[in-house]
Amino acid sequence: MSEAKPYRERPTARVLLFDPDDRILLMKGRLPSNPDAPGVWFTIGGGIEPGESLYEAAAREVVEETGLTDAVLGEIAWRGEVVLPDRNQRPILFKDTFILARTSGGAVGRHGWQALEQEFVDDMRWWTLDELEATGESVFPPDLAQRLRAVLP
Repeated sequence: MSEAKPYRERPTARVLLFDPDDRILLMKGRLPSNPDAPGVWFTIGGGIEPGESLYEAAAREVVEETGLTDAVLGEIAWRGEVVLPDRNQRPILFKDTFILARTSGGAVGRHGWQALEQEFVDDMRWWTLDELEATGESVFPPDLAQRLRAVLP
């Protein structure tokens, strides 16, 4: 008899989206499980839908979350896992794949946001790596700037 998993798994495509000035686009939001908590800056991206490839999900998420349609997806930078609670405090294992991508940049739009994003995402902005390293704000993953320096040419 197989043992039940203590949580469900959610594979995700996280996009490290850079503009021509090597700034990365991050979103600031809160978890549905803790809507009153301070926001955290994180990469764009989201869940991989059934029947969708990693790169299809990444491309879809860029357009939905930013309105930018010229992103060129590159190599996988790294993978990671984190367990976070859902709105009902049930643990979910997020299996994140971080993909490098480039865009011509510019203003971003929120027209493709889903209800959850509209409710829990507070801001979006372009960051330099120096700004990321110097910020006192919470960023996920916490060592994002160092990881990015290691994978950028």
